Amino acid sequence: MASKGAHTAKSKAPDTTYEEVKYLRHLIDQKIPVVIKLTDDEEVGGFVEFYDVGFLRLTRPGETNLFVYKHDIKYLYEKGE
Repeated sequence: MASKGAHTAKSKAPDTTYEEVKYLRHLIDQKIPVVIKLTDDEEVGGFVEFYDVGFLRLTRPGETNLFVYKHDIKYLYEKGE
């Protein structure tokens, strides 16, 4: 039995907060180098040049640019100097 002070949520969390979009836009605008850890534990580095709902375009100076599917990304972090 729930106590009288129990909180019941009337609304659910939003489906999207757009924080991913803001962060990716920041990485692009500031040309911040990143490292992407893939689900197979491979790491690739470069600059996020473009993003879409399903992938990121990673520009890699001196190497071939990559299109990385988001479902293949384990995580992404900013590369320190």
